[in-house]
Amino acid sequence: MRHLKAGSKLGRNPAHRRATLRNLVTNLIQHESIHTTIARARAARPLVEHMITLGKRDTLHARRQAAAFLLTPDATKKLFADIAPRFASRNGGYTRIIHTGWRISDGARLAILELVGYKLKKKEPKKKEKAEAEEPKAKEKEKEKEALVNA
Repeated sequence: MRHLKAGSKLGRNPAHRRATLRNLVTNLIQHESIHTTIARARAARPLVEHMITLGKRDTLHARRQAAAFLLTPDATKKLFADIAPRFASRNGGYTRIIHTGWRISDGARLAILELVGYKLKKKEPKKKEKAEAEEPKAKEKEKEKEALVNA
């Protein structure tokens, strides 16, 4: 019986589970929104909330604690410079989990874990390389036609 055994093990040994959660938290802080399974999102949520609370504290000790957990210095800088000031007046509930359906291969329930107030940024479509190479040629032809008409 699993009475009073709180927390999900995520099917991993303790070191692998800690590494997975550190990766999830670091990526969430860097990108502000990640797509993962519901079990992982639920396991990572309290850790993200704790990191933001450390960011709001903004002491040397809090910076060292956050840097020891997060995997990249860029994530630590973003946490203290951008994310923590955004939630200065909020007393918790910094993240939301949005259910997105099931994974096709194994049927795992999927979710988006994101920071509250995150707005999706639209990506601009990339132009194809051929189109870029042909554009200067087309412009040159138009100039030649205009020159002939004007002459």
